[in-house]
Amino acid sequence: MSFESPTDGDRMPEKIEMPFTLAGKTALVTGAGRGIGRAIANKLATSGAAVMVNDLDDSALCETRCALRNAGYRVERLLGDLVEPSFPDQLVQATLSAFGSIDIIVNNAGYSWDNVIQKTSDEQFQAMLEIHLVVPFRVLRAASSYIRETAKKEIAAGKHVMRKVVNITSIAGTDGNAGQSGYSAGKAGVIGLTRTLAKEWGRYNVNVNAVGFGLIETRLVQPLTSGQSEIEMQGHKIQIGVQQSMLDSIRNRCPLGRLGTPEDAAGAVLFFCSPLSDYVTGEVLICGGGFHF
Repeated sequence: MSFESPTDGDRMPEKIEMPFTLAGKTALVTGAGRGIGRAIANKLATSGAAVMVNDLDDSALCETRCALRNAGYRVERLLGDLVEPSFPDQLVQATLSAFGSIDIIVNNAGYSWDNVIQKTSDEQFQAMLEIHLVVPFRVLRAASSYIRETAKKEIAAGKHVMRKVVNITSIAGTDGNAGQSGYSAGKAGVIGLTRTLAKEWGRYNVNVNAVGFGLIETRLVQPLTSGQSEIEMQGHKIQIGVQQSMLDSIRNRCPLGRLGTPEDAAGAVLFFCSPLSDYVTGEVLICGGGFHF
């Protein structure tokens, strides 16, 4: 795999060889209908992996699959709600049926449902734990039989094959953030899950890491306007967006002077999915431009 470096005056661009390829690998990416998830699926596919994408939004999921398929990449989709207890097993089995293997799992699906603690209901708090912590646990548990049995056979045959798990956390999980008791708790919990699985699955040649995002330019952090946006989750309409004054303050406090893009976010995830991270496990990489709450 190669790309052209930027030109310098009249100098001819050079071909720079990429240090890895994901050819022959299969990746499973949750929450891949739009935003960061779509950017992750794109990075993995363009790096050579076959990709199974999942989301709740059928039209967005179709857009992701169609765009990648039209570009010549191997992509399948499975629509469904990850918080349904049986669905993670279905998703893992669908990936194995479509591609015959699972080499990379990116637990990306999530959303925010914010309020100060005295206004946060049990249902609201539990919803944040379900999508950000329970769902990754169930997906990884569902994949565990395949991962363990396959690794045992490879090791017995003298093969050294690395697999990758990347869980998505947040600076709200590492630093805390006012108004996000549920979201922050779920994102902090996934760090504990990540470090535990790194210890359990190291013997199976699996790197288990997490990427913690700062503010990334997605619909969840769009500026609040008079025509405020909503998403519908579990029968609830949830307002999304951030006050413009807060966005401006974050940009001013961020050492890089801007919010991140989905492509920025996907680049950090790609590192943990690649052979470049073969001796890195149980770690949290913060992708936030240097900003902390």
